Amino acid sequence: MSTITAIYENGVFRPTVPVDLPEGTAVLIEPVPPPSADVSIDVRALVPPGTDEGLIRIYEILARRFDSGHHDTAERHNEHQP
Repeated sequence: MSTITAIYENGVFRPTVPVDLPEGTAVLIEPVPPPSADVSIDVRALVPPGTDEGLIRIYEILARRFDSGHHDTAERHNEHQP
């Protein structure tokens, strides 16, 4: 039997590709942690010389990765529009 990749969403494991298993088949799930989001970017090497220190700090904050757990943030965008 081959490995089946799935995503856990809303309390359910959802396979990422179609699976060919009979209904009621028992499966063994081994969670794999997501890759580390602690990827650092040297922002100071990318900004032009003379850039304001406050602006550089903002760029550094924006360069950090943030994992909200939502894979399609735009799907609920219209709920918050007037």
